[in-house]
Amino acid sequence: MDLAQRRAGRATRPFPYAAVGIGCLVLASVVCWSSVLLLVMGQVVPAWAVGVTLSLIALVLLRVHVARAGSAVEQPLTLRQSSQRRFGYALLSILAVGSTAFSALGDLGAEYLVLRPTGPDGCTAVVRETAFLFAGSGEVYGVDGVDWVGSTGVAWGPSGSWTADDGYRPVAAGTYELKWHRDGGTLLVSGTSADPVYPGLHDIDCG
Repeated sequence: MDLAQRRAGRATRPFPYAAVGIGCLVLASVVCWSSVLLLVMGQVVPAWAVGVTLSLIALVLLRVHVARAGSAVEQPLTLRQSSQRRFGYALLSILAVGSTAFSALGDLGAEYLVLRPTGPDGCTAVVRETAFLFAGSGEVYGVDGVDWVGSTGVAWGPSGSWTADDGYRPVAAGTYELKWHRDGGTLLVSGTSADPVYPGLHDIDCG
């Protein structure tokens, strides 16, 4: 087969709507059950928002795939095969939507704070603080970003976490100190005599 024939074969090969759609649904579920944090142009995109985006893309792709299969644009399936595939798509969709909803529910009342200045090589400290009843908690993420496009990057998990009494949020209250050095940074969060924070010192790792 010569080069022209190979190019013609690639040109007539249908786009894998189903495979990409299923991949998006699986990825949405995985992301929502993880501690991934995305920073885009200095704005935090939590895991559940990523899950919503991936789920919407997947649903559009799967609808296109089903429509093409129904119009015989793609290889026709038997009634049993079609029912099995539709059931599988529905199951994956429910899993992705449920994971996204659970993640969003856990993020109610959360506050994300992008700290300045940035560190070496565009490393950015992002804090997530929550409060429930008489307990508060916080996490710091080191986002390995690209500063020249407005602090854009991803953190695969928190670098450190803390708890506070009475729902105190030390970073939102301004009782913190951020320092950068060659290999990363440190975040020192402080409470009050009535609302202690533990632990107070956290390394920020963007590696």
